[in-house]
Amino acid sequence: MSAALWEWLRERAVEIHVADHLCERLGRGDRLRVKLGLDPTAPDLHIGHLVQLDALRAFQDDGHTVVVIVGDYTALIGDPSGRSETRPMLTREQVDANAKTYFDQLYKVLEPEQTEVHGNAEWLGEMGAAEILRLMGTQTLQSVLQREDFAKRLHDGDPIGAHEILYPFNQAYDSVAVHADVEIGGTDQLFNLLFGREVQRAYGQKPQDIAVFPLLEGLDGVQKMGKSLDNYIGITEPPEEIYGKTMSIPDTLTERYLRLVSDLEPPEIERVLALGPRDSKAALARRLAERLHGAEAAASAEADFDRRFRRRELPEEIHEHTASNPGDIPGTLVESGLAPSRRQAIRLLQQNGVRVNGTPAYPEGVLEDGDVLQVGRRQFVRIRVR
Repeated sequence: MSAALWEWLRERAVEIHVADHLCERLGRGDRLRVKLGLDPTAPDLHIGHLVQLDALRAFQDDGHTVVVIVGDYTALIGDPSGRSETRPMLTREQVDANAKTYFDQLYKVLEPEQTEVHGNAEWLGEMGAAEILRLMGTQTLQSVLQREDFAKRLHDGDPIGAHEILYPFNQAYDSVAVHADVEIGGTDQLFNLLFGREVQRAYGQKPQDIAVFPLLEGLDGVQKMGKSLDNYIGITEPPEEIYGKTMSIPDTLTERYLRLVSDLEPPEIERVLALGPRDSKAALARRLAERLHGAEAAASAEADFDRRFRRRELPEEIHEHTASNPGDIPGTLVESGLAPSRRQAIRLLQQNGVRVNGTPAYPEGVLEDGDVLQVGRRQFVRIRVR
C-alpha cells in the first residue's frame, strides 16, 4: 500500500522535502505521525482545506497517524503568510468559539480512530519566559526575515508587528511538541514548514519531511480561497449554498476544482469535463454537495437551484441572437444590444450584473447554443451558436 501512497503524493503534491527520505520510510513500512496545522480564524473550514484533508486521509488509509493542530494559541497572533499587512489579532473568546466548530468538520474526511487533535495552547500557553527565549534563540532574525512576505513588506516600507515574528517559531515548535515525522500544508506554508525542520534539529529531533499541496482559488477566481477574504465555500454550509456557490465560480475553475476537491477518479473527471462548461460545472456542484451532505441532499439542492435560477421569470418569448464569437461575452453583449459599449459590458460583468442561465457570467466564459444571457431583471437574449 505504501507504494500506492507514494505515487498518490507524487501526483498531487507540488513539492516534497525530502522526497527520497520520505519514499524510503514509506517503502520500509515506517508508521509515521503526519501533522497539519489549522488556525481557527473563522468558524468554518472551507473546501480548499479538502486538498490537505484528502492527503491526510490517504496517509490514514496507509496506516499512519494524523495529528491535527488547531492553533488556538497561534491564532491570537495571526498567520502572516502571504499577507501584505499585519493581520488583526483575535480575542481568546473568538478563537475558542471558532476552534470548537473544527472538530466535527474534520471527521467529514478523517477517521477519528486514527486522528489526534490538539490545541497548541496545550504547550505554547504554558511556556515561560526562559522557554520562549530558548525557542527564539534556535534561529536568527535574518532567517525569519527571509520569508517572502516579510521581505516584501520591509522592501516596501510596510510595518511588521514584532509579535508576527513569533508565528513561525510557534508553528515550528508544534512539530517539536507532537514529534511530527511529516507535515503537510499549502504552498503558502512552505517557509513555515521548512522552518519547523530547523527548530526540530535544534531540539535534537529528526527533522520532519514536508509535502505542500496546491491552493484552491476562491469564488472570485483570483485570490486563494480564504475565510478572511470571504470568498469560500464552507464544508458545513447547507447543500443549497454549496451548490449555488459552486455554480457561481468562473468556468475556468471548473476543471481545477474537479481535480483538487471532487474526490473523483481521473476517468470520471474526464467524463465530466467532456460534458461542456455548463453541464460539467453543474456536475461539480452536485458532486461537492453530495460529498459533504449525501446524494439525497445534493439532488434536492440541484432541484432547488433549477427552480430558483434556471427557470425563474423567463418571458415566454425571448429574442434570439447568433453570436459571432461565443468565447467573447463582452462582444456578444454589445452585438445583442444588452450593452452600449464593450467598456460598459466589461463593467457589468465585473459588477456581477450579467447572468448566463441564472448564474453570474465572467468575461472569460464561453457561451453555448441555447444559453440565456441576462442583464438586469428584464433584458434577455437567447444565444445561438452556428
